[in-house]
Amino acid sequence: MNQRQGGRGGWGRTALAIAVGLGATYGAALAATASVSAEPPAAAGVELAEAVIPPSSAGSGALPAFAAEPMAAHADPVASYTLRATLDPTLHQVRGEGTIVWRNASHIPQREIWLHLYLNAFKNEKTNYMRQRARGFRGGGALADYGWIRVSKLFARELDSELWDKADRHTPGDPDDETDIRVPLPRAIEPGETLTLDVAFVSDLPSVTLRTGFAESFHMVAQWFPKLAKIEPDGRWAHFPFYRFSEFYADYGNYDVTIDAPEGFVIGATGRLDKETAKGGRIERRFLQEDVHDFAFTAWDHFREVTATTADGVALRCLYPPGFDRVATIELDAVRFGLEHFGAAYGKYPYGTVTIVHPPRGAGEAGGMEYPTLITTGGAWWTPETGARAIEGVTLHELGHQWFYGLVATNEHAFPFLDEGLNTYAEGESMEARWPGNSALRLPGGFGVALPSAYRVAAAEVEHNDAVAQSAARFASGSDYGSLVYSRTATILNTLAGVYGPDRVREAIGRYTRRYRFRHPGPEELLGILRDTLGPDAELAARQAIFERGWVDYSVAEISSNRMEPLGGLFGDPQSPSAAPVLDTYGYRGRVLVRRRGTLVFPVDIDLVMEDGSTKRVRWEGKGVTHEVDYEGERRLVGAIIDPEHRVLLDDDLLNNAQNERGGGVGSRVLERGMFGAELLLWLLAP
Repeated sequence: MNQRQGGRGGWGRTALAIAVGLGATYGAALAATASVSAEPPAAAGVELAEAVIPPSSAGSGALPAFAAEPMAAHADPVASYTLRATLDPTLHQVRGEGTIVWRNASHIPQREIWLHLYLNAFKNEKTNYMRQRARGFRGGGALADYGWIRVSKLFARELDSELWDKADRHTPGDPDDETDIRVPLPRAIEPGETLTLDVAFVSDLPSVTLRTGFAESFHMVAQWFPKLAKIEPDGRWAHFPFYRFSEFYADYGNYDVTIDAPEGFVIGATGRLDKETAKGGRIERRFLQEDVHDFAFTAWDHFREVTATTADGVALRCLYPPGFDRVATIELDAVRFGLEHFGAAYGKYPYGTVTIVHPPRGAGEAGGMEYPTLITTGGAWWTPETGARAIEGVTLHELGHQWFYGLVATNEHAFPFLDEGLNTYAEGESMEARWPGNSALRLPGGFGVALPSAYRVAAAEVEHNDAVAQSAARFASGSDYGSLVYSRTATILNTLAGVYGPDRVREAIGRYTRRYRFRHPGPEELLGILRDTLGPDAELAARQAIFERGWVDYSVAEISSNRMEPLGGLFGDPQSPSAAPVLDTYGYRGRVLVRRRGTLVFPVDIDLVMEDGSTKRVRWEGKGVTHEVDYEGERRLVGAIIDPEHRVLLDDDLLNNAQNERGGGVGSRVLERGMFGAELLLWLLAP
């Protein structure tokens, strides 16, 4: 899910103030972060074709392939669904029936199963989800129509027993919520044993809210069927109610879903279309997909459609509202680029299709979301005219989820940063590979704003508020959730890339996604990869930043520089006629004192600035709370800059990174700072 689809949250600091902080580390820092940079010459003056990304575009080929890293070809199917869904677009209901085949993949006999009935989150004003509506982020608008799911049959063939009449009626400990339901079994299902469940249900869609629902005749049908919670190897069920900030977690399986809808409705769905059958003014479409853990579909009688095929044979399909032809072209080309770029970075995309859905006006809550082989985007038709790359960003973000949500399938409820945070890093990295220096915003005159700089702005607002690594249910507000999970995680990884090298961080994340494809990794698996690839210091810094609200603030505390006095005394043999005092001065002697506040440790460079503008660079490993740099030279020392290339994006206060000998900032840079502040403000205001 894309944070910006739901608003950027209440950042207390103004973008201008933090932008000035970004600019305060002297011109080199601005250039290094590409916060203000020139448009690549090849893109100058391009209109519609500017967004068209040909195969083998810049950036993707440079990423390592990690061919030696083992990567699973298929998932181990645990929960597979064969369903028939009949859509009534007038009542906005789906009647469903079919079978669920579940295998006890744990090491423990099971006397119960758990079902998620997430549409019940929208049943009334007292559900767990509705009680949290004032907490911001997405889904805050009033519901014009409520929604629900009602199960009428859950028959276990192997047990010859109807289970639904014995199921709990509400979420444990919450009599007002019906989204997390325990179903007891008449006998234990042994490890490896299979249970076949015949199911029937009715899903009543709400008006569009938080990923699902209807707006007039448009339907986004998500979280629409009784879905088994994930069984962990130790026998625990990873079950939870529907929370505002929580997304999903499930076992892999194979999906065979037939969708019955009226003629005239265009259908987009997870998987590949197997066949179509027309009968009685309706069309049945059968979709198949293996190795996935969810299924969603959309239906609308006003969709326009454009298709393409990648060089690797992946069928691309974009469904969009009338008048959005240019937007559809941008989205298709972004997906074409993203499949190549992400495939090289994180492992080849294993499915045969990608369906892009751009919801119509009034259905924005359905946008900015990911499902296996199907993503939803969003934005106005005129968005490309603003210079903001919001369309490209949301498309690449949701496509990136095919890896971080889809192919590694972490527990999005327990640790949302493993999905949203890593994917936000991947979005920024891919956007910068395609549009270096102006990946968030391009302006007339060839200036732009880099997406990682925008992440840094958002992360700086909340860095001390709470830990990144926590359950979605624990975040106090939508702004904390969005800025910590998305922006701060990305900023942590971008800092590691700045300090240890972007190629090494790409290698670490690439090994992580390959090694744990289809395996549901947790935080320790990610940290282990960082340790093995970047070293123990990097792993420790990442752990502290993610789990312990780790922070750092580098500053230049003192500078002194004085002309050396004539050296006194006699040199040589005092009886020799040549013995005389040294009257010439050598030059200048100086001292720079730098400090590190906080708990994080990163090595940093320090630039010593001489009066003629020349610099001398020294290295500090960052350990300890202070460090002294002694200087001797022919030119006067007038200033110092710590981390001049601004590699440590987690640095708490950039205003103190540079100082001159009089205690002020090095150089005015007023114009550059003001320009960057204005650009960030424009980005924040962009759709």
